[in-house]
Amino acid sequence: MKAVVLAAGEGTRLRPLTEDKPKGMVEVDGKPILTHCLDQLVDLGAEEFVLVVGYLKEKVIDHYGDEYRGVPITYTHQREQKGLAHALLTVEQHIDDDFMLILGDNIFQANLEDVVRRQEEERADAAFLVEEVPWEEASRYGVCDTNKYGEITDVVEKPEEPPSNLVMTGFYTFSPAIFNACHLVQPSNRGEYEISEAIDLLIQSGRTIDAIGLDGWRIDVGYPEDRDEAERRLQSADGDVAEATSD
Repeated sequence: MKAVVLAAGEGTRLRPLTEDKPKGMVEVDGKPILTHCLDQLVDLGAEEFVLVVGYLKEKVIDHYGDEYRGVPITYTHQREQKGLAHALLTVEQHIDDDFMLILGDNIFQANLEDVVRRQEEERADAAFLVEEVPWEEASRYGVCDTNKYGEITDVVEKPEEPPSNLVMTGFYTFSPAIFNACHLVQPSNRGEYEISEAIDLLIQSGRTIDAIGLDGWRIDVGYPEDRDEAERRLQSADGDVAEATSD
């Protein structure tokens, strides 16, 4: 399965950390956020990476070159920051089967393999890792509703009044049907082509999307304090491993 990584963001909320580098190249626990993402995708069996780059893209390309840990890398360029659905369309010509998608500003220590496994079962057209967050934080994310079978029935992007506190986490698997939906998306009130609207179009067309509950943790590195929290958690996990090894 190929793996798409969305890494075109400028990261204005992360300044001054992003004054001379794109968001994905900000270091957490000694290595760029993108490296954390790529390592996990390699462990999940990624056969090829497709990295969507934009702001200061040469910093990403110069750092990773044409492969990472033996997995080839293809780059696509999102010339304007017009949303995730817009970014995803830049990879369409490189994808012809089910694929993984990760947002390149997220740090995960979680059950990503469960999402991939669900996609491989061919029971669903897409699967997302979702988590419950405090209600006051839900409006920062794409908010989901699900039915009794754990299927996603509705997605709303950054709603002022969230219908639930179940949110998408930034790791997905899709079939190529997502591209048809992305082509139909219209700009939102924010002027962006939202992935949530593309997902909603999939649902309306009768596609099945499964929600996989997060087991572990993830940090969406949007602000400097998020980076600090992700680093703290990773170092704590490393300490736990070292302690267990010494025992």
